[in-house]
Amino acid sequence: MPPVVDTLRLTAEDAIGLVERGEVSPAELHAAYLEAIEARDGELHAYLRTTELGDGAGIPIALKDVISTKGVETTAGSKILSGYVPVYDATVAARCKAAGLNLLGKTNTDEFAMGSSTENSAWGPTRNPWDPSRVPGGSGGGSAAAVSAGLAPWALGSDTGGSIKQPSALCGNVGLRPTYGSVSRYGIVAFASSLDQIGPVAKTVRDVALLYSIIAGRDPHDSTTAALPEPVRVPEGDSLTGVRIGVPVELNEAKGIEAGVKREVQGAIALAEELGAEVGECSLPLSVRYGLACYYLIAPAEASSNLARYDGVRYGPRAEGATYREMVERTRDEGFGDEPKRRIMLGTYALSAGYYDAFYGQAQRVRTLIIREHREALERFDLLVCPTSPTVAFPVGERIDDPLEMYAADLLTIPSCLAGLPGLNIPCGLADGLPVGLQLIGPQFGENTLFRVGHALEQAIGFDTVPERLR
Repeated sequence: MPPVVDTLRLTAEDAIGLVERGEVSPAELHAAYLEAIEARDGELHAYLRTTELGDGAGIPIALKDVISTKGVETTAGSKILSGYVPVYDATVAARCKAAGLNLLGKTNTDEFAMGSSTENSAWGPTRNPWDPSRVPGGSGGGSAAAVSAGLAPWALGSDTGGSIKQPSALCGNVGLRPTYGSVSRYGIVAFASSLDQIGPVAKTVRDVALLYSIIAGRDPHDSTTAALPEPVRVPEGDSLTGVRIGVPVELNEAKGIEAGVKREVQGAIALAEELGAEVGECSLPLSVRYGLACYYLIAPAEASSNLARYDGVRYGPRAEGATYREMVERTRDEGFGDEPKRRIMLGTYALSAGYYDAFYGQAQRVRTLIIREHREALERFDLLVCPTSPTVAFPVGERIDDPLEMYAADLLTIPSCLAGLPGLNIPCGLADGLPVGLQLIGPQFGENTLFRVGHALEQAIGFDTVPERLR
């Protein structure tokens, strides 16, 4: 019996309409996605586990496996959390549930969200629906691949240095990293607390805006959250008249940007001018020169503190040891993969006596300069644009043994993350048959502007989000 809907082309907004009109029941829609997962996910490995239909009267949603879900195993892609079943929902999961969304499953992730390819998962890599020999990006490659392959109408990911934006670019999705503090981190497996942010992944800008409206806002469980200054607006229209778009020279001419990526991004910028936008150049010299180094001091330092809680006593499996110290050492040695170990050691060193001010303290001062640099640029422009990823999706295994080359995948997404600013990826074309992402960066709480511009460009570009091999 054929499925009740074609999940490959179904947007979340379309799915909501089907359910509201009574053309499809929540149970039928859930079953259709589970059937699609059964048919296609064996090749892609976007999901770590799926779930049966819940009590919601709405459509399904997939959640990255760093988001705590009551009664459903949450591992953050790590063996050290194997078997951990939360006793409560993260705030974003609770808000999705309150909106009637049914949990479809938990998606694969680089271990503790540390990676740019989803190859660091303890449960094996996820593959790109456009070409399974290539990575889907990371750390949220599972959520991006699930949406791209029609295995979920929309999903939530987490973004520390680009883990929503970059996989969305490589998989041809729309993905939003919201303003830091606009979405609660309560119940999220922590990586770097001053950077982590939860955000939506979907096929269209309107879908992303709808999901953002569900999860955003003040949460008494998270003191870093703030109320939104204005309601979330689901975008309409195709005019960009009056919008001022800045093109940071350094982010658009950075070393390593592939020719095909540059071509498609420049084409999208030209299209924005045709739609009425005012486009001009600006400069963010510190962001490209120091952003990557700054991030890879701050994020590992915070990770070394956050991951200290995994000692074999409170979470997950416990290794045998004659003493407490031996038990902790063996648990961490067996439970953590190479990338978390690498970052924990780097972060611990950066925070150690005699080195704190020279490394972590200095990185925080540079971060302040990067924040100031972005603020000054956004005083002249409503938003900034550049490529999301310097390259299209690269082959599985190509960078796994070269951490520095892997880190460079986030060169263009990291600066605005350090500044706490919202960033939206929209697909803007193909290079070598693979998606290219355009990154829109706005001021704090500037999501509505990003949605307006992203939607107008999305309509004008007409990118087909269904991977060519699955059409």
